[in-house]
Amino acid sequence: MLIEGGKPLQGSVTISGSKNATMGAMAAALLVPEDCHLENVPAIGDVGHMAEVLRSLGAIVEPTSEHGLRINCAELTGCSPPTELVGNLRGSFLVVGALLARLGQAACAPPGGDVIGQRPIDVHLAGFGAMGARVGREGGRYVVDCDGLTGATLFADYPSVLGTQNLMLAAATARGTTTIVNAAAEPEVQSLAVMLNSMGARISGIGTSVVTIHGVEALHGTTYRIIPDRLEAGTFAIAAAITNGQVEIQGVEPEHLLSLIAKMREAGVKIEESGDSLRVRWDGELRSVTIQALPYPGLATDLQAPMSVLLTQARGVSYVHERVFDNRLLYVTELRKMGAEVVTTGTTTAIISGPTPLIGSSVRALDIRAGAALILAGLAASGRTEIADVYHVDRGYERIGDKLRGLGAAIERV
Repeated sequence: MLIEGGKPLQGSVTISGSKNATMGAMAAALLVPEDCHLENVPAIGDVGHMAEVLRSLGAIVEPTSEHGLRINCAELTGCSPPTELVGNLRGSFLVVGALLARLGQAACAPPGGDVIGQRPIDVHLAGFGAMGARVGREGGRYVVDCDGLTGATLFADYPSVLGTQNLMLAAATARGTTTIVNAAAEPEVQSLAVMLNSMGARISGIGTSVVTIHGVEALHGTTYRIIPDRLEAGTFAIAAAITNGQVEIQGVEPEHLLSLIAKMREAGVKIEESGDSLRVRWDGELRSVTIQALPYPGLATDLQAPMSVLLTQARGVSYVHERVFDNRLLYVTELRKMGAEVVTTGTTTAIISGPTPLIGSSVRALDIRAGAALILAGLAASGRTEIADVYHVDRGYERIGDKLRGLGAAIERV
């Protein structure tokens, strides 16, 4: 991706459906033999990968429109997706909870995805075991089977998004009541719970740290609209600010972005909320702030790198603390190539001195959000920035180059 920086972004942009919510919704379709129709599905790489995972199990996955999917799992032919497919996508491990509930067995290799630190699946496996499943490992795969799942009280060692989603999938049709204590409260977890309820599940405590699932005998198909992608919305909000532009971001859920909005305002960015849109502009000096990436409702870890780029333009010293993953500061090396003054203390804290002029350079996207952060840096830099391995960004952002060009950015794919 080539970017000629220094152009203020102007205009409006519409946010796509949530990547992470879509992963859970696609896995949920495995629970029923009827059609599940998903609307507002983002046209991104990870959706394509998840579709291949489902097809490998015998599911029918076909588009009904540019942003619509029909998934039918009436005739599942397997319970173990190929390792080469699982290795591309962290969310692929969600099929385990759904297959365990539907077929009583599942096998899956450890999930892949971005290399951003340890993301153990202990929460998933311990929860399955507490509900009566037998959990083991054969070669490179986890193998789980049961004679029927039974509700239990599950305490999660940490509020894992995928862990909470996987346990909800497994518990929806278990005998009795399951309570997940220290559950993740992210909007993507709430979205899956709402979809499961539309399929006949009985889930309460949605959006809290204690989620209760009353098992039902069977679920049914549904039509469900994917929530807006708060991470894409946050990225475009930061893009408007860092280019000294003015952008209206449409089709968002502002309550999903409260922590980001608060921190951007603290840094001096003007943000106006109106219904499902945000108007973002910066017409003055940015101030340094301290940010911490935390489980929801804290600042999303996926927005930590983009916010760090914005803070390179803030006056003073800003501190960035990553409290979710232990290896999410790898992008700092690339950012330094562009002139940023950033030092790290260990693997979870960065100290940013600013403002520093960013200079167009050749850099490499290391993961989805690091790639997005480098795009933001390129938009603010003088001269040309060349970003290699931009395929990472395609996994989580729909047509980001086209959307930025629509706002006046000089950006092209080569």
